Amino acid sequence: MKDDLERAADATYEDNLVLLIEQHKKDIWEWKQKESQWVRDKNQLEGHKSIVEELSTKVVELTKNLIEVKQDNRKLAQQIEHLTKQGKF
Repeated sequence: MKDDLERAADATYEDNLVLLIEQHKKDIWEWKQKESQWVRDKNQLEGHKSIVEELSTKVVELTKNLIEVKQDNRKLAQQIEHLTKQGKF
């Protein structure tokens, strides 16, 4: 009778251990999936960040060009006005 109880206790212990191991395997798999998603998200974020940086640089460059073009237009308008007043245009 004592042997039967010990065997039953051992079997229960082994069953519990197997269940615990399976649960840990499942948890590990889920965490690996989350980590994989985090890596994908990080890579996507870094890609978007570089695009934003490139576009920001381009906007600054285009803004400078626009300012130069406006200045050139003002100078040309002044030259045309001056030439018109002199009757050369």
